[in-house]
Amino acid sequence: MVRPDLCLEFANTRYWRGQVAPTETLNGPEDFGAWAAANTGVKTERTLPVREFERGLALRETIYRLFDAQAQARPPAVRDLAVLNEALAAAPARTALKRARSGYEWEIDARSGTALALLAPVLWSAGDLLAGPRLDRVRRCANPECGWLFLDDSRAGKRRWCSMSACGNRAKARRHYHKSKEDA
Repeated sequence: MVRPDLCLEFANTRYWRGQVAPTETLNGPEDFGAWAAANTGVKTERTLPVREFERGLALRETIYRLFDAQAQARPPAVRDLAVLNEALAAAPARTALKRARSGYEWEIDARSGTALALLAPVLWSAGDLLAGPRLDRVRRCANPECGWLFLDDSRAGKRRWCSMSACGNRAKARRHYHKSKEDA
């Protein structure tokens, strides 16, 4: 089974999007291949060509824009949905299962060495999340500098921060600082 938040994890490989210089974790084809192998289980024996690496980053930004629009209750750009649909149509299909250590997983032929082959589970995750019942649980961190996307699995469905240990604590500390200055 493809994790529903895999597409959000991929979108978050670029973070602190509200800052002048966001943090990029996929700095080259090697990083891209390593992320795919670690997170999707899809491995390729050769390094992704630069053009395919750039295609993968463009897909990441499309996925980010689609879910960011959802998180902000805005309609997505028609072009972004069209790009995702084109990628889904061209990516390897979910047609065969194979035995894995902890059960079964989808078999993907990554010999083509394309971004679409490496990202097939990410694309499936994006499609499943957009068409599924948890779409209304997609959130964007309330810290305007962060922009991290996540699935809100809290019972009340009111989670605001990517994590309390990062942005949540910063916001609390800022509020406390400003409150103590006002009281002084």
